[in-house]
Amino acid sequence: MELTLLGTGTPEGLPRPGCPCAACAASVGTRARAATAVLVDGALLLDLTPGAVLAGARAGHSLAGVRQVLLTHPHDGPAVELPPGLPDAGRVPDGQELSVISGHRVRAVPMDAPGTGYEVTGPDGGRLLYLPPHGAPSGTDRTTVPRPYDVVLADVLGRPQALARLRASGAVGPATDVIAVHVDHDTPPGRELERRCTAAGARAVPDGTTVIAGEYRAAADPPRRTLVLGGARSGKSFEAERRLESFPEVVYVATGGTRDGDTEWAQRVGLHRERRPASWRTLETCELVPLLAEEGPPLLVDCLALWLTDAMDRAGAWDDAEWARHGQHQLRDRVAELVAAVRATRRRVVLVSNEVGAGVVPATASGRRFRDELGRLNNAVAGECEHVLLVVAGQPLVLKEQRG
Repeated sequence: MELTLLGTGTPEGLPRPGCPCAACAASVGTRARAATAVLVDGALLLDLTPGAVLAGARAGHSLAGVRQVLLTHPHDGPAVELPPGLPDAGRVPDGQELSVISGHRVRAVPMDAPGTGYEVTGPDGGRLLYLPPHGAPSGTDRTTVPRPYDVVLADVLGRPQALARLRASGAVGPATDVIAVHVDHDTPPGRELERRCTAAGARAVPDGTTVIAGEYRAAADPPRRTLVLGGARSGKSFEAERRLESFPEVVYVATGGTRDGDTEWAQRVGLHRERRPASWRTLETCELVPLLAEEGPPLLVDCLALWLTDAMDRAGAWDDAEWARHGQHQLRDRVAELVAAVRATRRRVVLVSNEVGAGVVPATASGRRFRDELGRLNNAVAGECEHVLLVVAGQPLVLKEQRG
C-alpha cells in the first residue's frame, strides 16, 4: 500500500494565514505545510484540502483515479469546492466498514474528540491508521487490535496521549512507522520539530512524501537515557515530562518526598501531578538503583539535586568533621553506585537535575560543598546518557546527542 502525504500541516496550514509568530515566520520553503491529506494507492483520498490536485501533481500523482474521498475533520461537508472529476466527499459512520472498488477496506474508528479516524487495509494486507487533529481512538484495547499497524498518521505533537494509548493497546509496535501530521505552529520547524518527534518514537516528513506501508525502515528510536539540566523555573521538568508523554505507564520518581507543614511545597507538588497524564504512576523515593536495575516502563526521575541532598544527609556531609572522617567516601560510593546503575539500565529513563555554578558563589562551606558535589554528579551522569539537554527560559539546548 502506497501512501502519499499531499499535506502534513494543521487544517489552517503552516504558516497560518496572517499569523506573526516566530514558528510561522520560519515555516517557508520546504518547511511550509499544507493541510493534511493522504492519497492511498492513487484510489482513496483521506481529507480534501485546498490545492489537493496541485499537491498531487507536485508529488507525481494524478487524482484522476480516486474512487473515494473520505473526511475526518469535524464538519459536514468538504473543506473546499470539489475539484472536477472527483467523487463526492463523505464520511463513514463510526464502527462501520466500507469496501472501495479499488480493493481497500476502510473502517471508521470512533474518536474521543470530534472527527473520524480511519483504519485502511490495502489489497496487499498493509494496514494504516489515520487520525484527525487532536483525536485519539476511544475504547481501543488489546482485544480489539489483531496486530500493530504498519503506518500510523496522527497528531503526535498536539495529542501525544493518543500515541501512548495506541502503544498500550498494541496498535503501535516497534516496527510501526509513526508519522506526525496536522503539524501546527506550537513546535518550531526544523531541528526542534525533528527532536520532539524522535523523543516520541515518531518522525516528521515534508509534504509530498510517499511511504510504502510495511516496507522496512529503521524505526525511530528515542534515546534510552536522557539528562535534562536547567536552573530554577527554567522549564526543565516540563521538558522532561514532554519527552515521555507519548509512552504509557511511565513511572514518575519524585525524590523530594513530602514536607509536613510546608504548604508552598505541597502546591508545587500538586501542580506537577496535575499536568502529568493520569496513566503515570508516582513513586516518592531516593532508592534509584533498584528501579534502574528492574525491567519495566520508562522512568522519569525528578530530580537528582534532591537525591543528592538526601545522599549528603545520610553521609553527614554538612558536618565538616564527619565529612572529612568518612562522609566524603560514603557519598562518592553512593554516587558511583548510581552512575553504574544508569550505565547498566535497560529501561528508558529521563533524569532531571539543576545546573549550578553559574551564579553567585554560596556564602557557606556547606553550600559550596553541595554545589561542587552536584556539579560532579551531573558530569558523571551526563557521561552515561545518550542525550543531554540544557533548558534556558523554556528553550531546550542540545548539549549531547548520540544516535545508534
